[in-house]
Amino acid sequence: MKFSVERSALADAVAWAARSLPVRPSVPVLAGLLIEATSDGLTLSTFDYETSARATLKAEVQEDGKALVSGRLLADICRSLPNKPVEMTIDGNRVQLTCGSARFSLQTMPDDEYPTLPEMPSATGVVPSQAFAHAVTQAVTAAGRDDMLPVLTGVRVEIEGATISLLATDRFRLSHRELEWNPRTPDESVAALVPAKVLADTAKSLTSGGEVTIALSASGSGDGIIGFEGVGEGGVRRTTTRLLDGEFPKVRSLFPNEHLTTATVDREELVEAVKRVALVAERNTAVQLAFSDGVLTLDAGTNDEAQASESIVANIEGDHLTTGFNPQFLLDGLGAIDSKTVELAFTQASKPVVMRGVDEDGQGGGFRYLLMPRRLL
Repeated sequence: MKFSVERSALADAVAWAARSLPVRPSVPVLAGLLIEATSDGLTLSTFDYETSARATLKAEVQEDGKALVSGRLLADICRSLPNKPVEMTIDGNRVQLTCGSARFSLQTMPDDEYPTLPEMPSATGVVPSQAFAHAVTQAVTAAGRDDMLPVLTGVRVEIEGATISLLATDRFRLSHRELEWNPRTPDESVAALVPAKVLADTAKSLTSGGEVTIALSASGSGDGIIGFEGVGEGGVRRTTTRLLDGEFPKVRSLFPNEHLTTATVDREELVEAVKRVALVAERNTAVQLAFSDGVLTLDAGTNDEAQASESIVANIEGDHLTTGFNPQFLLDGLGAIDSKTVELAFTQASKPVVMRGVDEDGQGGGFRYLLMPRRLL
């Protein structure tokens, strides 16, 4: 193997592939990054039996070949190199890297022990990359982080015709985001449970190109995979991940069809008020929200400790209502909303609130956030 490549292109591709490396690999070779040089250019790959990443880029290849080296070490080296062409060659069981006057020698790993990367499923459709990344960022807000409940660490991706729905919940809150896309067939209908962290990292990393191709091979036995592919200036970036096994809870019915009380407030004002009042809220206690007569009043603290109260203007329709929420969960939902104005809709004080952004026409942006109330002291 012998090739030369632009430093910036190599550093970007190595960093992209290395981001999927496992923190604690089950076998040493899974910490490696596979470099393959052919007449078509370079392919850089990582795989941990769950998630794979593959980046291609152009290079001047003098000799075909492949080598497996420490992925994180190579990423650190490429990031520190001067802005000059990089040359890499194999010398026995070592890879020699030269960039200007900088020279590195890396020990290779046995590439014959490296697992074969899964094939990309057939394309299901394409979606604008920026819109997809933003939608995923909103949806994962409510995804669980408890590995003891693996089903709740995923995002349910539902594809129905030209609409993608993203759903996530950790039992205390629920996010729902819809966006339009271009399916392979007009009547496309499929659903999958995708690890939230992988989905978020992948969507964010594929925004350099205009579109992302989604390729889904779902099955009822939990052994399906989903793939994402984007094309940028540096070449093709492709990720696959195994779908989560298990039945995602039927959460759509939690969104009520009607509301008895709705309040619209300036989102930024509410965010700042919650942050200030929450400063005196003890751990695992709620911030109280009271809606009445065009005013939203926030309270926190107890008589024995510090207390805080603040009022902001709100447009309230329906019954007066007092409830309370985990302040961080409330801020997470508000932070995921784009609009200047946010609507909070209630059926009653003891039931969840449904939050969404609203524009001047009263329309939302396709994102809803449902939050369970907390008991007030």
